[in-house]
Amino acid sequence: MVKARKIVLARDFQGEPRAEDFRVEEEDLPPVKDGQILAEAVYFSVDPFQRGNRAAHKVGDTMVAAQVARIVESRAAGFPVGRHVVGYWGWRDRTVADVGPNAEFPIHMSPPMLAPDLGDLPVSLSLGVLGMPGISGYFPLLDVLKPKAGEVVVVSGAAGAVGSIVGQIALIKGCTVIGFAGSDAKVKWLKDDLDFHHAFNYKTTDVSTALKQAAPDGVDVYFDNVGGDMSTKIISNMRYRGRIASIGGISQYNESEIQKLVTLPFSFLANQLRLEGCAYSRWHDRWDEGISQLMQWVREGKLKYRETVTDGFHNAPKAFIGMLRGENFGKAVVKL
Repeated sequence: MVKARKIVLARDFQGEPRAEDFRVEEEDLPPVKDGQILAEAVYFSVDPFQRGNRAAHKVGDTMVAAQVARIVESRAAGFPVGRHVVGYWGWRDRTVADVGPNAEFPIHMSPPMLAPDLGDLPVSLSLGVLGMPGISGYFPLLDVLKPKAGEVVVVSGAAGAVGSIVGQIALIKGCTVIGFAGSDAKVKWLKDDLDFHHAFNYKTTDVSTALKQAAPDGVDVYFDNVGGDMSTKIISNMRYRGRIASIGGISQYNESEIQKLVTLPFSFLANQLRLEGCAYSRWHDRWDEGISQLMQWVREGKLKYRETVTDGFHNAPKAFIGMLRGENFGKAVVKL
């Protein structure tokens, strides 16, 4: 009988997650039935939504997460042994799962799917620029915000998995791009390697002052990954009929109390701004379209990526805690 290890929630999070909030358990897996596969995880994903989705945190449950895994046994058409598959099976090293039309998956997430053939690119990119973070940046920016050449685009969390992609796509579209990140090293990366026009450390620079310097005529498009006071200040510096996409609120995820709505400045009304929440699952039926374009830009050198890789199954909580502290550049993953 095949055994699996899994990392479960040992107690409810109280503020910032800690190592003792998790524990490792083992379980026996059932035999593979028709329509199912047995997959062995290769990489775990580490994402802000794991902390923000409070409804998914129940003591004793496997920590919710995406993973890219190798199929080692299959009784499902279209899922051959040896291929890689992306599934929201959490932090577990082996999984027997339904795939195809009858597969169940968490709400607001995508069903298990074969990872794209990446050729010589790392398979971990299926959890990053060529996976959920890539889609989370690509479609909300291009379909919802629709930036035009010459417009000013501001990205918060700009050195993260989604923000770093969004800023580069805005550059491809001919926009002036301003990024906010949480360290001088990240600011240097954004400016020197990713070619952002302006980048600022929000911990040491006043956001409003920085925007008046970099965008004296105002901001047209705001891609919001963080929420909180920073977003209020950016919204206060937007132009008439500006557009905002809300993708995340990492600045508030570790708060013990239910998140409160950040007060919108009067300028939101006066400038007739538009704010829309965007979840990547909205574009599940266009996944291949988005990944195909992102992969083309990667291969052309127009879209650069960076991964922060943590080695070892038992180190997944450490990687998760570090990501919430802003220690990662680009996508954070755990290599099993």
